[in-house]
Amino acid sequence: MTVAVAIFAHQEERRIAACLASLPLDRPDTSFHLLVNGTTDATVERARQVVGDRTNMIIHDIVQGGKSRTWNHMVHDLLTGAEDVVIFMDGDAQVTAGSFDALVTELTSNPHANAAAGMPMNGRKAATYREGLRVERGLFGDLYALQGRFVHAVHARGLRLPDDLIGDDGMVAAWALTNLNSDEDWALERISACEGAGFLAEQVSLFRPSTWQMQYKRMTNYSIRFFQNRIVSDIMTREGPDGLPARLASLYGEWLPRFRPRPGLTGWFDRKALRRMRAAI
Repeated sequence: MTVAVAIFAHQEERRIAACLASLPLDRPDTSFHLLVNGTTDATVERARQVVGDRTNMIIHDIVQGGKSRTWNHMVHDLLTGAEDVVIFMDGDAQVTAGSFDALVTELTSNPHANAAAGMPMNGRKAATYREGLRVERGLFGDLYALQGRFVHAVHARGLRLPDDLIGDDGMVAAWALTNLNSDEDWALERISACEGAGFLAEQVSLFRPSTWQMQYKRMTNYSIRFFQNRIVSDIMTREGPDGLPARLASLYGEWLPRFRPRPGLTGWFDRKALRRMRAAI
């Protein structure tokens, strides 16, 4: 069994050591790729201190940022094509013990599943999110795994996430659920909710002002994702993944006149999101 792990990190000097310390880096059958992208802090240096002279961990210091762009780089440029399972995770998450084995077992025992979702294990809404994964069969970008054959099919088709897409996990989940077809082929059994795999994510705290800034930025990104999803859903319904553009911003001129901020506090972030989207045209 050959396993590859992609760890996405952007400005994670504070969290990367805890993330890497939670991983089974001594697994001889697993290659680890730390994809540090668009980072100006000490993420790379901190990671090197943890990794030491391990040969199965490669640290990629990528100048251009963007998780979807980096996801494309991993799938199309770094994988060998021999992987049985590819695990994707975020560099600010900590993986619970046994998670990688659980994800691999989930996919090998369910060969018709294209993906397996890791489960959120902390936060006041964790139980709600876990139930959502069981029912709706989505993915959290913090931790999920894909069948090697599915990843290789993405590569063979030349499919890429739009470089400016926010929410790679939603798009990858849609690809998995439709088996790389249009939304008409949606089938829930193509994603398994893996009960034995979990992750811990950093929570917002009144006692850590840095988390306030993180949440503020996150809320604006959630609003951009909300509007982008309307564009993506239309494409996936009509054309499937082959219709996705290299950049969603190329379609903003057509779509922005249709968008309006939602009521309440969410509208504040929607307005910020729409300003950013107009500036990207």
